[in-house]
Amino acid sequence: MNTDRHIATAFDRDLEGVQALVLRMGGLVEAAISDAATALETRDEALAEQVRAGDAAIDALEEQVNAECIRLIALRAPAASDLRTVMTVMKIAASLERCGDYAKNLAKRSMVLSQMHTIEGAAGSIRRMARQVGLLLKDALDAFIARDVDLAQSVRLQDRDIDQMYTALFREFLTHMLEDPRNITACMHLHFIAKNIERVGDHATTIAEQVIYLATGKLPADPRPKSESVIAGDI
Repeated sequence: MNTDRHIATAFDRDLEGVQALVLRMGGLVEAAISDAATALETRDEALAEQVRAGDAAIDALEEQVNAECIRLIALRAPAASDLRTVMTVMKIAASLERCGDYAKNLAKRSMVLSQMHTIEGAAGSIRRMARQVGLLLKDALDAFIARDVDLAQSVRLQDRDIDQMYTALFREFLTHMLEDPRNITACMHLHFIAKNIERVGDHATTIAEQVIYLATGKLPADPRPKSESVIAGDI
C-alpha cells in the first residue's frame, strides 16, 4: 500500500512538472501574439523578428512536454484517469505549438507590411482582435489548471465573438481593395493575419474542449458554436 502511495505521489509530482511546462508554453504564446500585433501596429521590424525567432523556444517546450509524457507513461503505468490527463496535456501542447506558428506567421507578414503604405485603422483592429484571442487563450489555460468546466464552456461560446471580429475585418479589407486596387497586396497580408488570429481562437476552443473531456470524461456533445458568416467565408 505504501508503495502504491509512493508511486501515485511520484506521478502527481511529475505531472505537475509537465503542466508547468505547458503553462510556460502558454505564456510564451500569449506574449508572441501580443508582440506580433504590436509590431504590426508600430511597424517595429525588430520586435517582429524577435517573435519570429522566439518560436523555436515554443517548439522546444512542446518536444519536452511530449518526452516527459512518454516517460510518465512508460515509468508510471498510469491508471485510466491519469492516462487521460497525460494525453490531454499532449494535445494541449500541440495546440499551443500551432498557435506559436500562427504568431510567427503574424510577425513575418508584419515585417512585409512595414514596407508598404498603411491601411487606415487596420492595425488597430488587428491588435484588438489579438487581445481578445489572447484573453480567450488565457481563460482556456486557467480552465485547464482549475479543471473548470464552466470556464471552459465559456471559452467555447466566446469563440463565436472572435469569428464575428474576423468577418468584420474581412469585409473591411475587401472594401479597401475594391476602393483602390493598390491596396490589394497589403489587404491580402492583413486578411491572412486576421485569419491566423481567428485560428488561434479555434485552438483556444480546442483546449477548452479538452478540459471538458478531462473533467467529465466526455467531449461536448453539442456542435462547436461558429459564426455562419465565417463558415460561408471559408468556402
